[in-house]
Amino acid sequence: MSGHIITIIGGKGGVGKSQLAANLALAWAGESRQKVLLLDFDQKACGDQNLITGLRSKKSIKDLAEFNGAIDPKSIMLFTADHKAGISYIGMPTEASAASQINEEGLGKSLKAITNIYQLTIIDGGSELSPLTLKALEFSTLILMVVTPDLLAVNQARRMYGDLVTMLFPKDMVQIVVNQFVNGHPVSPDVIGKQMGKAVFGVVPRDDQNCTAALTRSAPVITVAKNAPFAAGIIDLARKLIQKNVLPTLAKLVKPQDTGKKPSTTGDAALDEKKAKDAWTDLKSRIHRALVEEMDLKKQDENDPKAKIILREQTKKVIVDLLGKEDTKTVLVSREDMNKIVKEILDEALGLGPLEDMLADKSISEIMVVGPKKIYYEQSGKVKKSEVIFTNDQQVRNVIERIVAPIGRRIDEKTPYVDARLADGSRVHAIIPPCAIDGCVITIRKFPDKRLTYKDLVKFGSMTEEMADFLRISVEAHRNIVVSGGTGSGKTTLINMLGGFIQSNERIITCEDSAELNFPQDHVVRLETRPPSLEGDGEIDIRCLVKQTLRMRPDRIVVGECRGGETLDMLQAMNTGHDGSMTTVHSNTPRDSMSRIETLVQYSGAPLTQRAIREMIASAVHMVVQQSRLDDGSRRIMNITEIGGIQGDVITLQDIFMYKQEGIGRDGKIVGKFQATGFIPKFIEKLEAKGYKVPRGLFINK
Repeated sequence: MSGHIITIIGGKGGVGKSQLAANLALAWAGESRQKVLLLDFDQKACGDQNLITGLRSKKSIKDLAEFNGAIDPKSIMLFTADHKAGISYIGMPTEASAASQINEEGLGKSLKAITNIYQLTIIDGGSELSPLTLKALEFSTLILMVVTPDLLAVNQARRMYGDLVTMLFPKDMVQIVVNQFVNGHPVSPDVIGKQMGKAVFGVVPRDDQNCTAALTRSAPVITVAKNAPFAAGIIDLARKLIQKNVLPTLAKLVKPQDTGKKPSTTGDAALDEKKAKDAWTDLKSRIHRALVEEMDLKKQDENDPKAKIILREQTKKVIVDLLGKEDTKTVLVSREDMNKIVKEILDEALGLGPLEDMLADKSISEIMVVGPKKIYYEQSGKVKKSEVIFTNDQQVRNVIERIVAPIGRRIDEKTPYVDARLADGSRVHAIIPPCAIDGCVITIRKFPDKRLTYKDLVKFGSMTEEMADFLRISVEAHRNIVVSGGTGSGKTTLINMLGGFIQSNERIITCEDSAELNFPQDHVVRLETRPPSLEGDGEIDIRCLVKQTLRMRPDRIVVGECRGGETLDMLQAMNTGHDGSMTTVHSNTPRDSMSRIETLVQYSGAPLTQRAIREMIASAVHMVVQQSRLDDGSRRIMNITEIGGIQGDVITLQDIFMYKQEGIGRDGKIVGKFQATGFIPKFIEKLEAKGYKVPRGLFINK
């Protein structure tokens, strides 16, 4: 007959679960006269069981996980150390690095074989649900959760108990044992039972004197002081488990398994997969509806992290209870399924749904949602389709509302589009029906947690050290710079880098539709546009903000992007004492950027001739930095170009640096090199006349 496994865990460290596990193994062996094996799975407290039992096994748990032979009564003796009181023991490696590298799948196979050798195996499972501990729980008949009579320990144990229930472990499988209890303590077993939502199974009294003495002698309490209060409590616990026939009863419970696939119902794998997805979506929809009826999810303080955590825990408990009322046998067949559906419902109810994991993934730079069933993302320069989807279009709409509400923006049928930003600065654009035909559309441009510097861009191959040095000189020399490029070419990243070159004693004012710029200086004033109110008034656009900056004593003005009449105001600012200002425009080449700026100036409605506009551009803009996104997804500075003035009706441009593409490598990557044209910008001579030393080697190819 197959034996049983009891895994002993604690909600937090210091509750005495390791000492309880070792003494329970000895008590069980003494009371039942059965063969008992003690295993140490506590990776954080590796080596503690060696001190508690006074044993050191021949080989460790790590060796057992890596053993390729058959586990039988003879081979197991190669690993165990035996105690004269009748138990065998295999310990954890004493080195933390070795303990962290244990193959839990290998141990799973060993545990299955061990139950055919020992009538009972007791596992010290540690104080967290690590993959190793979860593997032990899969093969366990009983989980004993040890808690001490203090509110912090009870709270942590309650959280761990909730996680186990979420993972589909039957509630009856988990039993609570109160350790270190003192009569008259206000946190009584009844109080603990109410807090946990489950009656306490056993109580072990506090016995510091005997427990400390036993540890000092590296011997279990039960072997050196059998009549001590702690030992008596452990023996009572063992007798209760044996006499009430607990293990054979619990062995009949259905426990979660990681192996096993959803059974085929049609014989057609593709059809089965579609049916499984539909069943999954239907289950989520039902839980969502029930959750909305159960809780008011809008009552949360966006600025209070503690309130968010409490709400998430409360919501998670309700979701698990709701799932418990559903027939989920055909949909949720493993604890991974349960964890996944609870997380998905939580993310959609309180967060940004399936976008949460993508936002957390630092390798993803852009997320594009097209209705509820299609989510695309850009990773390493390549666009891919995600397997995760929203439950329905209302969930997408809820996510949009959750993004725009904290920053005072709105989106409705009257204004069915919005520009917004996330808390981490990521840029968001959303558009909803009737303008979006296939459902709500969200586009999120993510920005790295750490502000990229010129060293990062050089490392990525976006430019060379010489180009970075020249750009720094240009910024310090108060050159007016236009960063030109297409969508997603890296214009914002580049202008952020250029802003880092500005001296710290200068006053910088930025104007943006959605605040994205993040300069390292202290004296930065950030301005952001405002959409019109419900009545249609109160709108503040970029042009209005640029005009306001002129009254705010700026040393430099940085406009996030010129896309309308504000371009005229920007050029006038550059021409009236605000040298060193910067902006971006959408265009494909430096020459195109001149035409683009000329067109944008005409949006202002000012009665200017084409000649006057071009003269203004030639006078105001000193340099164009052309940024492009190449076919392989890489981003490069294609041109650094100086504007030399105007000849006739043509603005003269002269490349200083350029990128020359030479082909495509076998790995699909663009092959090319950066070149200096040999042209020395006119302003360099002016700088040198002022005593500024500029190395002429910057403009020579090496």
